[in-house]
Amino acid sequence: MKVIISDSYEELSKKAADLFISILQEKPQSKLGLATGSSPVGLYKNLIKAQKEGEISFHWAKTINLDEYVGIDPQNEQSYQYFMNDNLFDHVNIKKENTHLPKADSNDEKYTEEYNKLLDEFGTRDLQVLGLGPNGHVAFNEPGEFLNKRTSIIELTDQTIEANSRFFDSKEDVPKYAISMGMADAFNAKTLIVIANGKNKKEVVKKLLKTDKISTDFPASLLLLHPNCYLFVDKEAIED
Repeated sequence: MKVIISDSYEELSKKAADLFISILQEKPQSKLGLATGSSPVGLYKNLIKAQKEGEISFHWAKTINLDEYVGIDPQNEQSYQYFMNDNLFDHVNIKKENTHLPKADSNDEKYTEEYNKLLDEFGTRDLQVLGLGPNGHVAFNEPGEFLNKRTSIIELTDQTIEANSRFFDSKEDVPKYAISMGMADAFNAKTLIVIANGKNKKEVVKKLLKTDKISTDFPASLLLLHPNCYLFVDKEAIED
């Protein structure tokens, strides 16, 4: 794992974007894995700026996302589809038919089968963007005795619901289930860009950088197995 430390979130976002941009410049038809949440917002802003300045184009690129809440309308402002449109897709020249997010109207496993089929057709990504949950979860793969290999419908932990409640009117409004790539699919990329910023990520970053063990109780530890993983952190997430 390569650790890149920045003085600020703005600098972190710029450095992560520079790596993303270099991959897209080298291969304009890149297959890109994307993430939601507050961590990659700055990265996406830099990508929009880079396209406006003619550095990159998303015209030939294809994207696929990690996860989505179960039973949420794509037009809902808290859906990950809305997030991606608002923070990236509506501001770049990507073809909407080349963007993919999971969708599950209910806890029916047919939706996981559909997304696994899509992932198999999509193939290995050139790049995957990931965030880190405060408890070490990756996508919505929560700590536990076992981790899912492929796409699954997951009951969210109270800690994750609490962390995501800042985006909703109340904790009770946060969906209790999500459809998420499993660990094998989340890591099926040539390069991983992992973003962890802010004081609330200090403990998970500290644990990740100090651990010498791989454990399903700490899904983030599996990042240590990936041959080309970049961890971008700001000083708030790494300094004591």
